[in-house]
Amino acid sequence: MATIFDEAQNYQPPQTKNIAELEAVPTSAEVIEREFTKEDGTTFKLKVIVVDGEDYRVPISVLKSLKAIREEMPDLKSFKVKKSGEGLKTSYTIITG
Repeated sequence: MATIFDEAQNYQPPQTKNIAELEAVPTSAEVIEREFTKEDGTTFKLKVIVVDGEDYRVPISVLKSLKAIREEMPDLKSFKVKKSGEGLKTSYTIITG
């Protein structure tokens, strides 16, 4: 049994990755809404998909783009997301192939 000090040393906070980190995203991936709490106690919600036990954030702009793509490519099985920029200037591009 570890002491609380040992546990604190080994603690890794849960992290949510970004969908752009995946090589391919299956269109059948289930979207889940998760609620998180900031250090100041306020809460916020994110849409994520779970791949191999890891949460990957799904930006709303990706969902909007996929809505338009789905109209043109209803049989699409997977896609890739390319991320560019940072912070408020972040943009996402859907790549199909």
